[in-house]
Amino acid sequence: MVSFKRINPESLGRPVGYTNGLLTTREFRLLFIAGQIGWDESQQLVGQDFVEQFDCALKNVLAVVRESGGAPDGIARLVIYVTDKEEYRARRREIGERWRAQMGDHYPAMTLVEVKGLLEDGAKVEIEGIAVI
Repeated sequence: MVSFKRINPESLGRPVGYTNGLLTTREFRLLFIAGQIGWDESQQLVGQDFVEQFDCALKNVLAVVRESGGAPDGIARLVIYVTDKEEYRARRREIGERWRAQMGDHYPAMTLVEVKGLLEDGAKVEIEGIAVI
């Protein structure tokens, strides 16, 4: 099991849904996870619904982590790219439910970035990350 110390300076306020920093406390290996979108094993998008794509992209990130011998609580950093930050905000509750179903209460250091578009037409979410194994 990976062991982290959460770093959340009081001067930054209380983070909600993320951690400002995670410090590993044991020997480890790093896994760099390429951007994952909401597509299935045949590389077809799971649909046009934002939350469904988010859920599948996160599932795909976790597939890479598990294949390397890791677990969700070993994810140290995620960058989430979205094509519409307002849709993300509007559906934050649904996204949170999907997050907790896959990640529990583990919140790594995260950044959300709105982009004009993603490489795959129709993709609305892409998630990349770093995990400690």
